[in-house]
Amino acid sequence: MSNPDYALRCLEAALEAGAETVGLCDTRGGMLPDHIERVVGEVVTRFGRVAGIHCHDDSGCAVANTLAAVRAGASQVQGCVNGYGERTGNANLCTLIPDLQLKMGMPVISEDQLRRLTVIARDVAEIANVAPPHSAPYIGTSAFTHKGGQHVDAMAKAIYTYQHIDPEVVGNHRQTVVSELSGRATVLTKAADFGVDLGDDQALVRRVAEQVKQLEHRGYSFEGAEASFELLVHRARGHQPPFTLIDCITLNEQREGRAMVCEATVKVQIDGEAVHTAGEGNGPVNALDAALRKALTPAFPAIGETQLFDYKVRVLDGKDGTAAGVRVLIESGDHRRRWSTVGCSTNVIEASWIALADAFEFAIVECRRHGGGADLETAEPADHS
Repeated sequence: MSNPDYALRCLEAALEAGAETVGLCDTRGGMLPDHIERVVGEVVTRFGRVAGIHCHDDSGCAVANTLAAVRAGASQVQGCVNGYGERTGNANLCTLIPDLQLKMGMPVISEDQLRRLTVIARDVAEIANVAPPHSAPYIGTSAFTHKGGQHVDAMAKAIYTYQHIDPEVVGNHRQTVVSELSGRATVLTKAADFGVDLGDDQALVRRVAEQVKQLEHRGYSFEGAEASFELLVHRARGHQPPFTLIDCITLNEQREGRAMVCEATVKVQIDGEAVHTAGEGNGPVNALDAALRKALTPAFPAIGETQLFDYKVRVLDGKDGTAAGVRVLIESGDHRRRWSTVGCSTNVIEASWIALADAFEFAIVECRRHGGGADLETAEPADHS
């Protein structure tokens, strides 16, 4: 503060006029916790526990500054869900609330309300159309995610080694991602996450772990495509995918300056029978999607409930220019959940097909798991090559 005496006289005038709480604002967001704690302490010493605190995050210290203010005697805190606000934002209530309640022992809300924290944070993010970062404390999708084989193995033996609270307390959940760092413990833990007990079949676990590493050397990444990993485990256990690609053709045509036309034809085998369909789209992948839906929906009505939420292409090595290998990640979902699948190839259409086929296959597997359709072993094998 450039004029502390004047600021204190303003606070005194406000209290004498009937104010019950005086809000101290770090509007520029540039103060550090020790400074905040000292200022709030001076106010509390002079006027009692009447100080509130309002911090912005321009120096990345909004939450830390707010907690420092509470330690110094502040009786009110201000913030926003997911830290939304001007410039870099305000103090994040989704971090402040559990910090105050779980770390500092100050009851702020009920335990039931705390268990809804993650849902509320994501609902508000959906309304604001500004998704919270995956790394957000407590409520982020990566807040309790573990990748390294050593981490996962340690967690299996003593969960507190890499997890500071039970994620269920704030409505989140623990998850294990599969990557080139994965070992057998990671495969076992991840399989258990989606209800597959690999038991004592160490040969199967080693085979899956080795297959993951081989695919990752080819450019695959299961860290963001857990549905594809789940299908990999199901296939390794002998479950046959529900359809086989026989062939597909995509066509892009533009003549005389008219809008480009995109068509796709696919031939798939379902229960021993060939189904041949075509579809149009605003691009080759959209056309493939339409044709494949048309082929699969009569046999698997659950496909009609799915939709594509996100589609990403990443060049794996730019040294080869437009001939480089690419990784395609597709996020799909229905009214219950979302899932992500991956495909890799030097041909972006083939990579898209692999990820798209996995997305539809996963929808079918999920439907059967929840009571619809025949057992997985009765379906024909799929060939995604």
